[in-house]
Amino acid sequence: MAANLSASHELKNEEADNASASSIAANKTRLNKLHAISDIHVGFSENKIAWSNLRPRRNDGLILCGDVGDTIDQLRHAFSRATECFDTVWWCPGNHELYTMSRKSGSGSRGEQKYQECVDLAREYKIHTPEDDFVVWEGQGGPAVIAPIFTLYDYSFRPDDVSLEGAVKWAEEKDTVATDEYLLHPDPHNSRQEWCKALVERFEAKLEAAKAKFPSLPFIIANHWPLRQDLVRLKFIPRFSIWCGTKLTDDWHRRFNAKVVISGHLHIRRTDWKDGCRFEEVSLGYPRQWKACADMGRGVNELLREILPGQQGPETGDVPTRWRIYG
Repeated sequence: MAANLSASHELKNEEADNASASSIAANKTRLNKLHAISDIHVGFSENKIAWSNLRPRRNDGLILCGDVGDTIDQLRHAFSRATECFDTVWWCPGNHELYTMSRKSGSGSRGEQKYQECVDLAREYKIHTPEDDFVVWEGQGGPAVIAPIFTLYDYSFRPDDVSLEGAVKWAEEKDTVATDEYLLHPDPHNSRQEWCKALVERFEAKLEAAKAKFPSLPFIIANHWPLRQDLVRLKFIPRFSIWCGTKLTDDWHRRFNAKVVISGHLHIRRTDWKDGCRFEEVSLGYPRQWKACADMGRGVNELLREILPGQQGPETGDVPTRWRIYG
């Protein structure tokens, strides 16, 4: 697991004495490669079996980028296998982790309380969460600050002529309504967009603090929802975009010196480069969505995406989208 970072990255003793409890901790991981996957949805029996077949990579790290499961029991299964197979694991929540399930299948917790229950469980397995100090990766492709975050969405991924108040109705016109409208509650906030704004402000401040502490290091930002609207292309359900992120994070890859930004949620695996930053959508998806891979004898082991050292791209500028079947 993560050990103390070398002296070149440590705070001086007097600075450490004055550091607040919420300051970013610098840790060293002597690891090989860093992988990521999202939307493993182990509530589906096919996905649960596939995840049980995850092969050990005990010198590697893994980022679970949300939608691991709907219930604490499902997360426990996923976290247990992940930590058996990988040296160090990070997790950030997706919308499914935040769902309020019936008391027969879940705790019935809502909003921030459900999120905190997931965080507490991850910590039982020594998994890094958005609530923990960021860690410096010293394996291949490093050093880099690994920053799992949580931003939610605010319905701003919509056309300019659609109002916030009319956004959900606009989506309903094309028979598109996210399950979130029924199961994802914002308690204690008044709305999901209010919760999103609070989260954006909190993680913006956390990223700013990390950037000030590690000004020369690139960041690996992991968030379940895409940071940019132009990365959301949904051919069959285009109006689902309103549940896919917030425009408030559009420039975070530039502001926070991101080397790679990882997301899921769309269930459409793709790689993009924007301003020299690599964006990776790393979803497994529902069983029907990776059936073609399964039919080729490829499962979660082949669908893990290598983040570091990872594929090289341009230092500046954009590259056309690379759509990925697997890997």
